[in-house]
Amino acid sequence: MNQHSLEDDISALEARVEALASLCERLRGENRSLREQQNTLVEERARLVERNDVARHKVEQMIERLKALESSQ
Repeated sequence: MNQHSLEDDISALEARVEALASLCERLRGENRSLREQQNTLVEERARLVERNDVARHKVEQMIERLKALESSQ
């Protein structure tokens, strides 16, 4: 292997390492963004579950009041 070929191989390897480092950084950013989105969605889901529970409780109370009114007549 001559000096020119070795330098070409080293340059190619350096380019591949730089590309991998760039890809790694991009994937870290995407991962961070996805984790933030997941946290937001988990929080939103918890709020929606709570709202659903409150609404269900109110509907159940209304049904009980209607039954009580119906049975008192």
